[in-house]
Amino acid sequence: MSYQPQNPLIVQSDRTVLLEVMNPLFEEARDLLSAFAELVKSPEHIHTYAITPLSLWNAAASGLTASAILEGLERFSKFPVPDSLRQDIIDYMGRYGRVQLVRSVDGGLLLQAADRLILTEVWHNPQVRPYLLEERPDGLLVDPERRGHVKQAMTKIGFPVEDLAGYVTGAELPVALRNTTLHGSPFALRSYQEQAVRAFYKEGSAAGGSGVIVLPCGAGKTVVGMGALSQVQQQTLILTTNITAVRQWIDELVDKTSLTRDQIGEYSGEVKEIRPVTVSTYQILTYRESHSDEMPHHQLMGARNWGLIIYDEVHMLPAPVFRVTSEIQARRRLGLTATLIREDGREEDVFSLIGPKRFEVPWKVLERQGYIATALCHEIRVPLVDQLRLPYAVAEDRAKFRIASENPAKIPLVHELVRRHQGEMILVIGQYLDQLKALAKELNAPLITGQVPTRERDELYTRFKAGEIKLLVVSKVANFAVDLPDATVAIQVSGTFGSRQEEAQRLGRVLRPKSDGSPAFFYSLVTRETRDQEFATKRQLFLTEQGYRYQISHAEEFLAAR
Repeated sequence: MSYQPQNPLIVQSDRTVLLEVMNPLFEEARDLLSAFAELVKSPEHIHTYAITPLSLWNAAASGLTASAILEGLERFSKFPVPDSLRQDIIDYMGRYGRVQLVRSVDGGLLLQAADRLILTEVWHNPQVRPYLLEERPDGLLVDPERRGHVKQAMTKIGFPVEDLAGYVTGAELPVALRNTTLHGSPFALRSYQEQAVRAFYKEGSAAGGSGVIVLPCGAGKTVVGMGALSQVQQQTLILTTNITAVRQWIDELVDKTSLTRDQIGEYSGEVKEIRPVTVSTYQILTYRESHSDEMPHHQLMGARNWGLIIYDEVHMLPAPVFRVTSEIQARRRLGLTATLIREDGREEDVFSLIGPKRFEVPWKVLERQGYIATALCHEIRVPLVDQLRLPYAVAEDRAKFRIASENPAKIPLVHELVRRHQGEMILVIGQYLDQLKALAKELNAPLITGQVPTRERDELYTRFKAGEIKLLVVSKVANFAVDLPDATVAIQVSGTFGSRQEEAQRLGRVLRPKSDGSPAFFYSLVTRETRDQEFATKRQLFLTEQGYRYQISHAEEFLAAR
């Protein structure tokens, strides 16, 4: 291939890819890259992507081939794709499924590979060897109690296992999706939701039954979970992020499936019901009085003969739940998330223990189809007030971030944004409670934090959904699984350092499509030339990768444009 200057990509041998933002082919090339690479830097003109073994294995698991990736890179690259990268892509893609975990004729678990030398290498590897019982002519016998551990170890040494050993049959539970909700609305899975369920279940074969579905906030991940439940037809445990999400799942199950309320249990800090479908929180599973104590509620994972475990917001899965999940690999597992990004770097453990990515739809695709709202993202940069410049200058890094995040110069801007969007449904979202309390008082608005009792919290959400309240100030408790379909404006005054998944979740609060087709607005208020601005750039990476662009303006210009 000769030099093609009109193309937007520069593909490099270190597995990085540079993408020209102003190129006419930018969007098409970006959509290609997002399927098998991760955006790591996004300045104004050139975006940098990294192709990693894990990104390639997830692409392979979702059906993408090495030849399709290479064809796409060649189509958009200015220069020939380096031979070393070409071989890396072929090699890493070829590693997924090269080693398989299967059920032997005597019911044991075997690691098998067409290349016997791979099994010899695995048998002698100190990371994997503790989980293996013996060498056999037909493979390596795996300790059945360590099915998850061996998959984690195999991923770490570069041979991700395709688990074809199948699943135990859970207790039977007849369940069907309704054609009409209890509220009288027609109901059916959208085409992409049906595709997601099929990609997960795979007609009940051993090749399906575990994995992650990646869909934007507001695109109906709960509905995909219910679709999987209706396919599996077995008792199910659903784990989610908070008690509000638990009750929303219960309401959705009653509204859209044949399940009755007495078939569904809430297992939370307030209620302890175990029923054929039980909905619980990660928090209650990991609760213990002190670090030296046992976790008394961990037994919930094995309390019934579950046929399916659904992990809602799987990118938030706590480490102790990973440990339990490693021990229940014989049960079907479905992860639901808007992003595979984990700020703790444990994406490999999601891949090994929950399963690989089975299905994903880019955010902008569903926006074009009208399934999520068009979102306009603005970053407004605010100067640090004079009285905080000296404290900021002498503070440690972590304190610098907090000082800049709580910059009181943001308050007049919040007032102005609320004024401009008067009559719309507005969320003011932040990280620091003192800042949020001050804003709630300034705006004369209700405040929702983790300290607010669940009943009061749910009442405020209900009044907001009914339109009785049009402005809420919320902490990070509203980041996840809170259904506020009529919210149209989100104003972010502070965030959790450089958390990409938090930025995505906060935008997700306003992405439910509006009845009149109007856009959603996402404002991020940032103190310029500070750590606040540096972390804001990191937070925006995932949404930039999905095709969102932040309009940057300075507070002075913004306020002058009244």
